Amino acid sequence: MILAPAGHSGGVDIIRTRTVGAELTFEVEAPATVVLQLRAAASAGLVRTEWLDVSLDGAPIEGVTIEADYGGVLHRLLPAAGELRVSYFAELEAAALPVAPTGRPAGSELEQLDMIRPSRYCPSDHVVGLALSEFGDLEASAARVAAIAAWIYDRVEYVVGVSDVHDSAEHTLLTGRGVCRDFAHLGILLCRALNVPARFASVYAPGLDPMDFHAVFEAWHDGAWWAYDATRLVPRQTLVRVATGRDAADASFATVTSGIATLVSLAVTATSGGDLPADRHDRPIALA
Repeated sequence: MILAPAGHSGGVDIIRTRTVGAELTFEVEAPATVVLQLRAAASAGLVRTEWLDVSLDGAPIEGVTIEADYGGVLHRLLPAAGELRVSYFAELEAAALPVAPTGRPAGSELEQLDMIRPSRYCPSDHVVGLALSEFGDLEASAARVAAIAAWIYDRVEYVVGVSDVHDSAEHTLLTGRGVCRDFAHLGILLCRALNVPARFASVYAPGLDPMDFHAVFEAWHDGAWWAYDATRLVPRQTLVRVATGRDAADASFATVTSGIATLVSLAVTATSGGDLPADRHDRPIALA
């Protein structure tokens, strides 16, 4: 189905084309509920072309579209048993400046409260002592967050396939290994332990190798949300936001909430017009 262009504030300059997409195949063994978060968030840019095709055993099926927090979009599918195929594509012009993806003000008291409390994958109340011993000498929130991102980059090894959906940031802290979601969770964990609001963002990431969905964390300081990527695998300037939440439980690209459906294949694409920019990881960057 062709999707309507994502909403966007006026007066935003256009700087670069992004093309993103995903192909998923599920084996549905029993009637299921599958919730997808694949669409570029409303804040990511001005959509030129966008479509989502869903089929079961080759026949098109419809789902329900639900607007999520922070500009994300959910698609709820109710497939019967069979082979479920999902194909998403979007071409958009990236925003030069980030815009608030929801009606409420960015960084509101409620949002900061949401993003400072412990969550499923980020039990920040367990590591307050460690966070204070490592970063307590730094007074400014910005300096603390930058130091946290650098600390993770230096201490944690990026290893594809080393963790699964059951592993929390504590597991990453103990093992010293993880993938992007684990790096993001650890950043959130340590920020919240220091009373710095932090949140999880799933993104399309031009330049990522091997290509997949990517994750970064955002921290609130100096009046805005700033994106940090402790993996340093791709430039933050070209990331395309998909979903935002307290941790990966809020931003999964696919969740089976009932029935039996197994993901058997996944292919992600993400490209950016022109050469990929250099990223100074010691400097904060806002993610649109």
